[in-house]
Amino acid sequence: MATERESVELVGDELVGNIARAALFAALMGASGYVSFPNPISPIPVTMQVLVVFLAGIFLGPVWGGGSIALYLAAGGLGAPVFAGGSAGLAPLVGPTAGYLWSYPVAAVVVGLVVHGGISAGDYRVSTPRLVGAMVAGTVVVYAFGTLGFAYVNRVGLESAFWTASAAFIPAEAFKIAAAVGIVRSDAIAAQ
Repeated sequence: MATERESVELVGDELVGNIARAALFAALMGASGYVSFPNPISPIPVTMQVLVVFLAGIFLGPVWGGGSIALYLAAGGLGAPVFAGGSAGLAPLVGPTAGYLWSYPVAAVVVGLVVHGGISAGDYRVSTPRLVGAMVAGTVVVYAFGTLGFAYVNRVGLESAFWTASAAFIPAEAFKIAAAVGIVRSDAIAAQ
């Protein structure tokens, strides 16, 4: 007697792919926290994390890009050593760099929205001005959250916080934007 078997797809291939890419970007975000340099005019180190935030928004779109960075925050908050310099736990989420950390998922969403022109992820191979504009918008989000968080935690005025927590990072952000454009353009060339 032959039996007939029926297979049922519980989770679609697209969802599995999106989850895997989000987990990969969360891991990449954690690894990039180990690449940090002291900033001579700020107590906050320069990391490569904002570059990964940009790339998550560009490659994954607003929903999955923001979700991947939120996953990174959850992992770090639960004790994985993924924050700048290998720190972990709740202290970084309420300390001097908390504003930056909380800005990252929002910035990834903003970058994704500008690049993809909406909530749905589409083709990320857009014009260079649009790509740069998306990352500048993401940088504004990071700087706004970072400045407000730094001012609140350190009990300093917004102007002082801006110069210490944002303006001090402009050259590094310009480098990260240029690097992201290069990565996206090299991927677009490889895809052809």
